[in-house]
Parts: sequence; C-alpha cells; structure tokens
Amino acid sequence: MTQSKELGEVNESRVNMITLTINNRQISVPAGTTILDAARRNEIHIPTLCDDPRLEPYGGCRLCLVQVKGMPRPVTACTTPATDGMEVETSNAEIERQRRTVVELLLSDHPNDCMVCEKAGDCMLQELAYFYNVRENRFAGERRTYAKKDMNPFIERDMEKCILCGKCVRVCDEVQGVAAIDIANRGFGSKISPPFDKDLNCEFCGQCVSVCPTGALLGKESLGKGRQKDVKEVETVCPYCGCGCNLTLHVSRNEVVRVTSKQDTVNEGWLCVKGRFGFNFISSPDRLTAPLIRKGGAFAEASWEEALGYIAERLTAIKSKHGPDAIGGLASARCTNEENYLFQKFMRAAIGTNNVDHCARYCHSSTVAGLATVFGSGAMTNSIAEIEKNDVMFVIGSNTKESHPIIALRMIKAKRKGAKLIIADPRRVPLVRFADIWLQHRPGTDVALLNGMMHVIVKENLVDRAFIESMTDGFDEEFKKNLEPYSPEAAESITGVPKDLIVKAARLYAGSKKAGIYYTMGITQHAHGTDNVYAIANLALMTGNLGKEGAGVNPLRGQNNVQGSTDMGCIPNMYPGYQRVTVPAIRQKFEALWNVKLPDKDGLTAPEMLMAAEKGSLKALYIMGENPALSDPDLTHTVKALKALEFLVVQDIFMTETAELAHVVLPGASFAEKVGTFTNTERRVQRVRRAVNSPGTAMKDSLIIMELSKRMGYEMNYSHTVEIFREIGQAWPALAGMSYARLEDGGIQWPCPTPDHPGTQYLFKGGFPRGRGRFTAVTYQPSHEEPDKEYPFILTTGRTLFQYHTGTMTRKVRPINAVSPEPFIEINPQDARALSLESGAKVRVSSRRGSITLKAVVTKRPGKGVVFIPFHFKEAAANILTSGTALDPVAKIPSFKVSTVRVEKVS
Repeated sequence: MTQSKELGEVNESRVNMITLTINNRQISVPAGTTILDAARRNEIHIPTLCDDPRLEPYGGCRLCLVQVKGMPRPVTACTTPATDGMEVETSNAEIERQRRTVVELLLSDHPNDCMVCEKAGDCMLQELAYFYNVRENRFAGERRTYAKKDMNPFIERDMEKCILCGKCVRVCDEVQGVAAIDIANRGFGSKISPPFDKDLNCEFCGQCVSVCPTGALLGKESLGKGRQKDVKEVETVCPYCGCGCNLTLHVSRNEVVRVTSKQDTVNEGWLCVKGRFGFNFISSPDRLTAPLIRKGGAFAEASWEEALGYIAERLTAIKSKHGPDAIGGLASARCTNEENYLFQKFMRAAIGTNNVDHCARYCHSSTVAGLATVFGSGAMTNSIAEIEKNDVMFVIGSNTKESHPIIALRMIKAKRKGAKLIIADPRRVPLVRFADIWLQHRPGTDVALLNGMMHVIVKENLVDRAFIESMTDGFDEEFKKNLEPYSPEAAESITGVPKDLIVKAARLYAGSKKAGIYYTMGITQHAHGTDNVYAIANLALMTGNLGKEGAGVNPLRGQNNVQGSTDMGCIPNMYPGYQRVTVPAIRQKFEALWNVKLPDKDGLTAPEMLMAAEKGSLKALYIMGENPALSDPDLTHTVKALKALEFLVVQDIFMTETAELAHVVLPGASFAEKVGTFTNTERRVQRVRRAVNSPGTAMKDSLIIMELSKRMGYEMNYSHTVEIFREIGQAWPALAGMSYARLEDGGIQWPCPTPDHPGTQYLFKGGFPRGRGRFTAVTYQPSHEEPDKEYPFILTTGRTLFQYHTGTMTRKVRPINAVSPEPFIEINPQDARALSLESGAKVRVSSRRGSITLKAVVTKRPGKGVVFIPFHFKEAAANILTSGTALDPVAKIPSFKVSTVRVEKVS
C-alpha cells in the first residue's frame, strides 16, 4: 500500500467536488485540481516535460496545451484549474501541431547523440521525438555550446542537453530548500547556474538528477555501467538513517550501478546524498570475503567449518567454566529484524544469558525508558507524512537537515504550507534558516528550557484542561509547584536564551491545535537524558498534543533499523515487543515458544558489559555489525576493555576498528545481499530484498547465527526468513497481523494485531497503553562536567550530512570522501580570535580522557564557548574525549553531548 493510501487519500465525500468533461468523459475531482491532475487521476495522457506532481505548476514547456470550450486559444493544463462544467479536449490537429513544433525547437538546440547517451531509453525528450516521428528538423541553426566542467564529484552536468524546463531549479528551492541554482541570463543565453555568480551551495542530494527529463544531469558514479537493457531493478530500503527511504537498486552484472526511488513511497521519491550516491561500499574491494582467525598475532583465512567450530568450542568452554553470564552479545541496528531476532534468541536460548544490547543504548535508551513510563510506549507516536499537517513543529536537539534529511524535507514542505517552526539547539544547524524562533540554549540545559516554557503555559492558562482531566494523571499542585522556579527570567539565566523568546515559543506551541515535537540525540545523550524525555512528554501532555493526527512526541531514530532491533528484544531487560524478562508469565511464554529454559534476571547493558570486561567478569563478547571501538564514549577505556576479553567475535562486512581487535572475524552480508525487513523511525515495517550476491564466501547474518547456534547445541530450523518473521508475529502481538505478502506494497506501521488491520498511523487515539498519561516532575541538573580554567569549552558531538556513523560504509564511497575528507572542529569566531586561530589551522583538543589533533573551522554555527566535532573519523576520534562513566541512572546512556575540553593551536 502506498504512503498516500495508508494515510488516507482525499476523502471526496468531505470536500467540494466538481464535475468536468475531458475527451467526452465526465469525471469528478476535488475543487482546486488542475486539468493535468484531473487527467492523471483518470489515466488520460497529456504530455509534459516541465511538470512534476510534487512541484508547483510551472507551465514552461507548453507541451500540456489543451483546448477548453469557450476559450479562444489552448491553455496549459498544468496551470489551469479545473472548473465545474468545464469541457476539455486534450488532442486535436492544432494542438498536436503546436506540440510537435515545441519538440522540434527543443531538438534544434540539442545534441543528437542518443546512441551513447546515458539517458537513452529513459529520456522524455527522446520519447516525444519518437512519438512525433521527428527525423529531420525544420529549425536547424545555431546551437548553444558549453565547455565541460567537472568539479562536482557526484553529478555529471551536460549543459548542451539542458532544455531549461526548470525542474532542477524548482526542486532545489521548493523541496530541498537550498536554492543553489537558478536560471541565469535571458533569451538564447539562458542557462542553469548558481544565482548571482555565487558559489554553488549544493547538498549533493541529487534531487535535480532525479527530476531531469533528459541527459543534462546524471549520477557520475553510474556512467558507463548500464542503461536499461539487462539492468534489473530491485526494491528495498535505505541502509543509512532511520527515515526508511525506499530505494530502487539498478543492478548490472552483480553490481549496483544506480539508485533511484519511486514517487509513491514514504520518501516521495526524494533521497539524500548518502541514499542516492552512497552505494559503492556494496562492491568495495575492502569487503570481508572469508572468515579470519587470529593466529600468532595475525589473522589467517579459515573455512566456515573451522571458524564456527572454533567459536562454538571457545564459547562452550567459557560458559562451562564461568557460567552463561560471562558471555555478552551486541546486536546491530543495521541488520534486519529477522537477524536481530535470531541474535537475541541465540544469546538467550543457546548461551543462556540476557546480556544482549545494541547501539540504541547510546542513542534512544532514554527515550524508551522515559516514554514507556509516561505513555506505555517508547516509539515515535505519529507518522512522517503527518508533519505536513502540523501547525507548529518544535525541533529540539535534532540536526534534522543533516541527520534525517528526508524528514527535514517534510518540515520544509510544512513550512511552505504555513506551519510555524521552533528550533532549540546550541548550534545554528541548517534547519535554523527556516525557523520562526531559534532557541540557542547552552548544551545540557534542556530541562530548564522546557520547564521555562511550561511555566509560561501554566501561568497563562494555555493548558488543555479537557485533555488533562480525561487522559492524564499527576497534573497536580506538586507538579505545578515544581515549575514555579523556572520563570522565563530564571530559565534565561540557566539556558542563555532570552526570556522573551522563551515566552514567545511557549505561546506559539501551546496555542497550536496540532503541534509535533521532534528530537534526537541532543535530548537523549546526556547523563540526565531520561529527565529530558520526561520534560518533553510533560509539554505534550499539558497541551493535549497526543493521540491525534499531526501532533505527538516523535523521537527520530538514528540508524536504518535501530527501531527494529529494539523491537526485536536486543536489550537486556526485554524480550521482543518490550516484554520484560523478569515477569514469570512472559518468560514462560517465550520458554514455550523457544522450547528452552530461559534466564530470569536482567542482563548487562552495553556500558556495563565493557566495565565487566575490564574487571574480568565478562570473558567473551559476540558483536554483530557494531563498531564500539569508534562509536562508544571514552574510547581509550573501550579499547582497553575489548582487549581484556578472553574471546572476541566480530561479524561485519568490513574490517572495522573493532574487528581489528577480534580473535575471530566473520564476513556478513550487506543490506543489498539479504532478504528480510527493516522498521523505520515511524514504526513502518518494510521489505528488504536481495539484489546482488555476497563477495567471496561471505554469508547472510541469519545463516551464520543459525549455524553457530546448532554447534552450541540449540538448533534453529528455518528454511526461509519468512518463517522467522512469522515467529516474530507469534512472539509479539503488535506484528501478528503482518506478513511478507502484506508488506509488498509500502510496508505497515505497528501495531498491526490482525491480518485485516491496516496498521496504526498514529498512537494513543483511544488512550495510552498504561491507561492514562503520567506527568513527571523533573528538575534541572547541571551536566556532569562544567567549564573551568583548565577545560573552558563545552564539546558537543554529532553527525554531518555526508558521513554516517563510524564511516564504515560512507568512507568507502569515493565522491563522499571528496567532499568530506577529514575531521574538523567547529569553533565560534570570538573564541577563535582569542586563540589566534583561523580556519584550516591545526589544533589539539584535550579532555580529561585524552587528546586529538584536527583542523579548525571557524564558524558561527556553535555559540561562544561551545565547540563541535563529528564522530565519524578514526583519525581524530571525537569519542576519545567524551565520558563513558557519566551515565543516566535510568537508561544507562552516556553523556556524549556535554564534555569539557581545551583547545590549543598546534604550530
């Protein structure tokens, strides 16, 4: 089912409908529909080169001319609204003559190299020339010629093939919100170029490539690798962030040569730079191709029989000597639901321990802990498409434009429709330029900021009394008394945000009927991250922004299947579906399902496993698709703990920094080499399909787990992943109504309890799973480290647009490394002047845990006293500086977002 159908197409019984006649067919459409859209809705073909249903009407190419009865001349169907009683003729001799003339004029200034053009077979101009049988051109004459320019690492631009349809300009402005290009000059000299001769402010998203109707814009990495013939198309899901964008992989000779996306998808056909161009890692020569066993300090290739037998032997020996809790496992947010389900089942049923966790511990464990306590569910409450229905968007602690680019496009779209945007972030993140209000608070002061807003809302009686009384508990005098110290003046003194802005933001959010909150690790990655989540929940509860369309509390998940791997029970205290391991009835249910006795106590979290490894109580660790040696905080301690293990197994597609420390390395399969499902940030379960074969003897992760489990004495017998998915539905009722067949067309959002259930667009429509939403009084707690004379700067870490996580995949993609080649630190100009720094200077950054050296970038993005370092680069790993001991007491999440450092110029 497509996204538009799942969210409900226009309910034609509830809107003003009109009736018109097109080509003697009487049709009804909603008022405001253009003639072109009316024709499309009824499968009546009208040719066009400049129109895209996702863009504003343009009327530039003049090919969609139609004759309307009563009008003296033909009109463009894409810009003319349909009216009641209108009679339209889409084709007659005069219209076809004019259309043919337009095509001839375009071809008169177009290269005639279709035989070798990359776009042949997929070119709208070529198709029109074929349709109108244009063999000779009446308008041969002077042609525009341009010198080839090859500065863009992603996009091949051939200006001689540009027909000035304007689609690339419009998509860059209307959809991407960048406006990097425009139509310059006039008449015969018109061309697409950066406006006013400015530098190209390009995000390399490739939206322009996707809408270009000719060969003027092409993906450079795909050139010469296959056009249409013998290129198969495989539908799957993006392996990067949690947006869950649908990809079409174009495959030739067992290689992905191009990536596109269809329009009727969760991402509407739009992709970011990583989704569209970041696919070359699949066929990288650096891929692991055979099992490796460390022998005499060096790795040697081994057979699968030898490697799996050796692992089983070592794990069995450790289990026999020290007990099952001496072994731990880290699952993967990049593997499928089925693989993660098997992984936690292996740890619990074959090993006999609940010591299983994954990277969600370091990103959204405080979300799960906080929202599950308040609402009874810790997932994103509303859908991505509902962003367009927000009256107000409150984005806090989320660099959405870079970390979740396609969700940011929805926000830009909502903004264009009139929604208001509030952003709270210590940095001037790219989305700030669209904001109505920017609250630049000091890192770690989120509770004070949110309590300050709620103080205003309560004081000015902007709360939703009816919702509070019918749907919540705890909105009492004690809760309101807790807000009293957070007057706008007091909040300003803590956060640094002017009190007037706090009041303005509070009134704007509370005054909206449909306000959505969106946040990521800027909220969660603190030693008080759960308190931050409680405060967000309080704000939504007191204003009634839950249980309805276009509102909600929406944590944006960072990796492609981090939602799914948590759903599958890859956490130490929960079975699949957030069912507690310590509840006897639940444990007995899983014992019956898996036919094995299960452990009855919570396991260790990921940080606790490392602490136990360093102390010597955790002897072995099995890591699938994670790279803690670069992603965990206080890397010196992490590496020390990993080295202290008696036995370390790493299963991955590349020799990561963690794999380099292992005793055995197993080559797994990439997303393009497996079958299964991913669950995106909006709880949408979607199909993942195999497009290519794995390199060498690399094996699917599910098969590796099953083979290892069999050698450990616990057999898992599945002939196909569909059987694993069916068992997941038995384990967790929220997925019981799903099947691979039902997921074929667009995926389904859980909960989906029965085969006839459509899935759940937004949560809590009929109430909260825990009964009533709970208000939670929280007080501002200063961060574990505060600036001082020795370490005067606050360091915050995060992502950039071009790289992803620890760079395992993106740093294998040549054009991405061309635009994002090295680590850097952002520093405010005032701080740079005090340190006599200029952009490009080398600096040493030190914390209480270590030092790194990297390039300085002087920019106004961070505020004074705040510096930012992305964590993607092993050459200057930001997490050498961050703390792994300051943990949230509830979620055990470390404080990545606040560490104190000093910055020194390196001569």
